[in-house]
Amino acid sequence: MTNCMPAIYCMVGNSASLTESIAWQYIRWDIVMLRVKSLQRRIVKAVQAERWNLVKVLQGILSRSYAARLLAIRRVTENRGKSTAGIDGELWNTPQKKYEAISQLQRQGYQPKPVRRIKIPKGNGKMRPLGIPTMFDRAMQALYLQTLEPISETKADLHSYGFRPFRGCADAIEQCFNTLCKKDSPKWVLEGDIKGCFDNISSEWLLEHTPMNKIILNKWLKAGYLEKGKFFPTESGTPQGSIISPCLANIVLDGLQLAIDKACGIRYQKGNRAKRVNNPNSIHLIRYADDFVVTCKDKTTLEQIIKPAIILFLQSRGLELSETKTTITHIDQGFDFLGQNIRKYNGKLLIKPSKKNIKTFLQKVQKAIKLRSSMSTYDLIQKLNPMIRGWAMYHRHIVAKATFSYVDNQIWWMLWKWALRRHPNKGKRWVKHKYFKTYKRSNWTFLTHDKEGRVITLFKATSIPIQRHIKIRSAANPFDNVDEIYFEQRLQKQMFHKLIGKRVHQLIHSRQKGKCVVCKQAINEQTGFHLHHLIPKHLGGKWTIANLVMLHPVCHVQVHQNEVATAALTISV
Repeated sequence: MTNCMPAIYCMVGNSASLTESIAWQYIRWDIVMLRVKSLQRRIVKAVQAERWNLVKVLQGILSRSYAARLLAIRRVTENRGKSTAGIDGELWNTPQKKYEAISQLQRQGYQPKPVRRIKIPKGNGKMRPLGIPTMFDRAMQALYLQTLEPISETKADLHSYGFRPFRGCADAIEQCFNTLCKKDSPKWVLEGDIKGCFDNISSEWLLEHTPMNKIILNKWLKAGYLEKGKFFPTESGTPQGSIISPCLANIVLDGLQLAIDKACGIRYQKGNRAKRVNNPNSIHLIRYADDFVVTCKDKTTLEQIIKPAIILFLQSRGLELSETKTTITHIDQGFDFLGQNIRKYNGKLLIKPSKKNIKTFLQKVQKAIKLRSSMSTYDLIQKLNPMIRGWAMYHRHIVAKATFSYVDNQIWWMLWKWALRRHPNKGKRWVKHKYFKTYKRSNWTFLTHDKEGRVITLFKATSIPIQRHIKIRSAANPFDNVDEIYFEQRLQKQMFHKLIGKRVHQLIHSRQKGKCVVCKQAINEQTGFHLHHLIPKHLGGKWTIANLVMLHPVCHVQVHQNEVATAALTISV
């Protein structure tokens, strides 16, 4: 570091030099994000004006930007895969390694290494191949993703919800409800399934139609993979597990709605892709990644016009429909989509957790309990609570109260049998008094105490209230400054509801207006958070609202290792 240190670094006293071992801890992430967002917004404006030469120039500026490189490194060193190495075995798990990586992220001379392939089990018992790139390749992909995502979001299908920022399964399900709930809504649904989507995408199509650096993209597509020590070249597809793969898959599938509308003779208002001039058959596409449904009032139209149009659209991209899994269903019979069953009962549309999803979840819980036959009650509860809470939170927007009660009952019986097996020589009354105590007017509560004496109870799915999800605006773009306030308010509300059952977290989140008190950026599900004690526990600090603040993970580290960030925290509080 020199005296011309970038403004994105905090100053320490009167010193203008930072050693590599601590420089990472003094980065001003609020300035970094502001610079990247500014360029991404300019890219969106250029795409909307169809000034593609300007788009290319802005992408080049962003990919060479110091701030973009910092964000790329931060992303790959804070996500779930941060502790999983590629074929080189290297991890960026120290501030010094992260800082040294900044200068390495250069296009000149870049050559990606093959991904390390592993296989993970799918829900149907089969295995899904997963590619794990090296940390360096992940960071390069994250860097170029920042230049590609603003374009992808601007050109995306209106009702595409998978692998897109700030969109999710709940939005897709809510769109299904809006499309099918009325009396005159379409009655027929085509459930589409693409055969091996990620593995079969045409590399030639991607290179021709993806608006990014073709040389870099071609290197990623041809990098190959290592499995059991043997190298395999790749001729098609994008490896599952790569950071940029979901965005590339969305680019491939975007335009499906337009292809269907063109085949059916549906026209749009000039300059407005959201408004269709004629759509008498109520033809709508709802897509989540490579899973999609198409609605229509006429079964013949689905069979003879829409399905062939989808097949033709996919063929040009090297993909094909699975004939066995692609079905046409009447809404009165119902269909499963994203783990939920959508069906009309006597003309009323109800969405419930699917039987398959419930069965899979209970089997997962049962397996977790059986594997912990000798584990303490505290450790078992700590394992089960996130599973139950996560599953219930996923289904909390639909008709699931009765299902929650059923699931709680089944889990209780599993735990009762677990307790009896642990003490075969004891009576049931003794087992009941040991594991199931009276707590808040319930005398069959599975609970224990932690080291500090606090009561720890098993989480119940029925404690999650059913709350209708408000679907995201179809045309909202997180990279467009026109929608900036909309996304800030929406994310703040979503994060507050995500913390249901954690009252302390909710109150702290509301007090801070949903923002980190160090970097002043929004705290949401994607960024994650840590609760920081203003007065440390070893100095007598307690778990109280007055003594806790909510910080981003990287800001939490900075507070502990950077006196400037600590001072900013003190001033903010």
